[in-house]
Amino acid sequence: MSQAAHGPVGSRIGAQAELSTLATLRRGLELSPELRRGLLVTVVLAVVATVGRVLIPFVVQQVTDHGIMAEGGPDTGFVTRAIMLAAVVVAATSLAQYFVNVRLFTSAEGGLATLRLTAFRHIHDLSMLTQSTERRGALVSRVTNDVDTISMFVQFGGLMLLISSAQIMLATVLMLVYSPTLALVVYLCLVPLAVLVQRFQPMLGRAYGLVRERVGDMLGAISESIVGAVTIRAYGVEDRTSERIDRSIEAHRESAVRAQVRSVLAFVSGQAFAGITTAVVMAVGTVLAARGQVSLGQLLAFLFLVNLFTQPVLMATEILNEMQNAVAGWRRVIGVIDTPADVADPGPDGVHQRRGPITVDFDGVSYAYPDGPTVLRDVSLRLEPHTRVAVVGETGSGKTTLAKLLTRLMDPTEGRVLLDGVDLRDIAFASLRRRVVLVPQEGFLFDDDLAANVRFGRPEASDDDLALAITELGLDAWVDSLPHGLATKVGQRGESLSAGERQLVAIARAYLADPDLLVLDEATSAVDPSTEVRVQRALEGLTRGRTSVAIAHRLSTAEAADLVVVVDAGRIVELGSHRDLVDRGGVYTRMHSSWAAQQRSDAGLG
Repeated sequence: MSQAAHGPVGSRIGAQAELSTLATLRRGLELSPELRRGLLVTVVLAVVATVGRVLIPFVVQQVTDHGIMAEGGPDTGFVTRAIMLAAVVVAATSLAQYFVNVRLFTSAEGGLATLRLTAFRHIHDLSMLTQSTERRGALVSRVTNDVDTISMFVQFGGLMLLISSAQIMLATVLMLVYSPTLALVVYLCLVPLAVLVQRFQPMLGRAYGLVRERVGDMLGAISESIVGAVTIRAYGVEDRTSERIDRSIEAHRESAVRAQVRSVLAFVSGQAFAGITTAVVMAVGTVLAARGQVSLGQLLAFLFLVNLFTQPVLMATEILNEMQNAVAGWRRVIGVIDTPADVADPGPDGVHQRRGPITVDFDGVSYAYPDGPTVLRDVSLRLEPHTRVAVVGETGSGKTTLAKLLTRLMDPTEGRVLLDGVDLRDIAFASLRRRVVLVPQEGFLFDDDLAANVRFGRPEASDDDLALAITELGLDAWVDSLPHGLATKVGQRGESLSAGERQLVAIARAYLADPDLLVLDEATSAVDPSTEVRVQRALEGLTRGRTSVAIAHRLSTAEAADLVVVVDAGRIVELGSHRDLVDRGGVYTRMHSSWAAQQRSDAGLG
């Protein structure tokens, strides 16, 4: 079965065509359904919340025409009643606005939490190759910083957009009631602004999209400099590293300034619209009042309404700017989520296998990197249960790729990898991870204590299980030498321990997980000779009775294996026991002779 039946290999994150603003917003709402729930009630409350503001011009008109300028003199009772009614309505609308805020904040946090979780979980469905198309800092930025940008817009811009829209609609209705002529004047003044906004939005979208990219680049450069601090200091390249970070910060600054300049231009255009509209309405309204077509109270009320109309229009231009920034962030998050999951869990249809002796088959397996060379070619191999296998080969021969395919960190370009006759791509992740465990070249530790890191693959393990695993591996003396034993904090990425000690923890973690198939990718390459002896003794007990595959750099591993697989230039060139291959006089013979000579030379130097 070819890879084409299961999806592409090594897709590039966010490589699909860019969505339009409307399509991005629609897709964003699909991914965060909480943002849509109860939206109608929130809109109704937003309309109610604007009534208090729109009521003021009406009260001004009524008080002016029927209170202050009433026939027979000012009617103080009417004025008092009108003001008291206005106060009650404003208090009620303030309460409505409070609930609008609460509902928007609640739905926004719920929706964006869902968006973060969806993006984060999808990242773990992407192959290591796909993840490597973007620096880790930039990838983290998509799930954190970009979502924060969306959050700011949804919570504040979304709130103002709802209230402003309701305010514009109600103000328009009252303007038409008071004077259709003046209402037409207001909308004619709005036309030039609408044309400018339409032209500005694509420019702002591109500008803020570049800002989001530069933020990712900046975080990527900073995170690399922190993680690689030891290497940077060791080579004395602090100045060069600082310059690289400075360039990324400067690039972000320049893109942010360009975006803000365009944003300010749009905002100033809105202010100009507000001023021009008020002046034109004042002039035309004075003429209409002189002709008796509007009363003094109506003219005063209309001027208040113009302010209530232009203020949200002005606010809308600013909101649209924020929206473009949010849309740019949304596109980046959607780019992650919509990247094809080339190493995905088959889901409910996935096969759940029983624990027990395991058989592995490589059936015509080939692997090629996208737009790159083929690193494995037509590999067919059967590994019987209870077999200890060593895979050896020169650097770049393809042996590590073999381990990644076996543990389904990547999928083959052609062919199949089978566990007990079932294609890995059809096995549920939960079942696969219980049966197959990889110990990588560098054991990654989490910022927790030693016990939590050993328990990582089997969190339900008891303290007795943990202690027994440590004892059986012969690590009890080492653990007792630590300041707090198993409660010792290992630090971020295990930095409180040496490289060899980190690898011991990774091996103990795999031992406690008790897999049916153990894959060791150069698992002893980071340990010193004395530690290697202890680890090899522990691994002897661990691998006994189960299938194991060791990607071997030191050929002492191959000497103890039941089957040695020799890989050269992506092909299996030799297969057999250590003794048979040594006597065969082929590739393995030359490798072993070279290794043995190096061992003798190192012993002599010692």
